[in-house]
Amino acid sequence: MYPFLRFAREVINARRAAPLPPLGAHVSTHRVWPWDIDPWRELNNGRTLTLYDLGRIPMSIRMGIVDTMRRKGWGFTVAGNSVRYRRRIRLFQRFTQVSRTLGWDGRFLYMEQSIWIAGECANQMLLRVAIVGGGRKGIVSPAAFMAALGHHGDSPALPAWAEAWIAAEAQRPWPPVLPDGLAPRTKDLPA
Repeated sequence: MYPFLRFAREVINARRAAPLPPLGAHVSTHRVWPWDIDPWRELNNGRTLTLYDLGRIPMSIRMGIVDTMRRKGWGFTVAGNSVRYRRRIRLFQRFTQVSRTLGWDGRFLYMEQSIWIAGECANQMLLRVAIVGGGRKGIVSPAAFMAALGHHGDSPALPAWAEAWIAAEAQRPWPPVLPDGLAPRTKDLPA
């Protein structure tokens, strides 16, 4: 189940916090609860993605992203991500999450989120998000989106590792190529 109460608390805190510039970092602190764990009593990898919402959405509130999207009739959608897990996070442990925008290209905004325990990074996520227009307007250019936020400059240079991920994603086939003999059920295919 989605952590609605925790989410509400983070939204309230974000609305009370100082505004962030478009490239600022949002820092928040959380705890691993029994409903966040897997059978090994550590933070479940899927739940990690959900808990990253508790940093990314409040960051978006503090930057004015949410208000700008409402005003313009735009939406915000995750278009891909990659997570690197390096340290286990145990039941009841407190952790700090850092969320920030790295930059953008012609289609996507790129964000980095990380979880820290006692000064050590436990995991890190790179994600790209698309700003979508209302109705059938398609994707809003990140430059237009950043201008609506009041940032009129170019994107900062993306780190080399983020550029490499973008290049790798561009080579990935879509839709995926299934092994011979394996096909989705006919009723799952579009008409």
